Amino acid sequence: MTCLFHDRRKLPWFVCIFLCAGISACAASHLTAQAVSKVNRIVVEKSKRTVTLMDGEKIVKIYNAALGGQPVGAKDRQGDHKTPEGIYSVDAKNPNSQFHKALHISYPNQADRAHARKLGVSPGGDVEIHGLGAKWGWIGAKHRLTDWTDGCIAVTNEEIDEIYPLIRVGTTVEIRP
Repeated sequence: MTCLFHDRRKLPWFVCIFLCAGISACAASHLTAQAVSKVNRIVVEKSKRTVTLMDGEKIVKIYNAALGGQPVGAKDRQGDHKTPEGIYSVDAKNPNSQFHKALHISYPNQADRAHARKLGVSPGGDVEIHGLGAKWGWIGAKHRLTDWTDGCIAVTNEEIDEIYPLIRVGTTVEIRP
C-alpha cells in the first residue's frame, strides 16, 4: 500500500499548498466581512438601468439591471409592471428565491399606499432586487436587452451572489427615475 506522503520530498509541497489555500480562504472571508460593513445604501437609477452599492457618498460597485416591463414612471398599482420610485429599505432577504437570491424591498411605503387608495387600487408589493433563477441563469447579461420583470430590479445570478452577502436587512434603497 502506498501513501500519498510516502515520498518525504513531496511533503513540504503539500503542506505549502494546504497552507496557501487556508490563508486565501481566510483572506477572502475577511474581505467579505469588511465589505459588509461598508455598504449602507443602494441607489437604483431607472433611466440608467443601474444598481449602485454605496458607502456614504462613496461608490462601492455599480451593476447594470433590467427593470419592470413598463420602466417609465413610478409604480402606483398592482400589475402595472412598473418599478417603484422613492426611498425604501431592504426588509427581508431570501436565499432560496425562485430568482436565485432576492432582497425584498419595503414597497409600498406610506405615501405609495395613500396614492393607491386615492386611485382606488391596490398598490401591489413583492418588489425585489433579484437574480435570474436556475431556469434562466444561463442567459446571463443578455437578460438586460429588455425590461422584463413585473416591477423588480434584476441582475445576473453571479451579480446577486456578490450583492447578497453585502446587504443587511434595513439597508436603504433609493430608487430614482
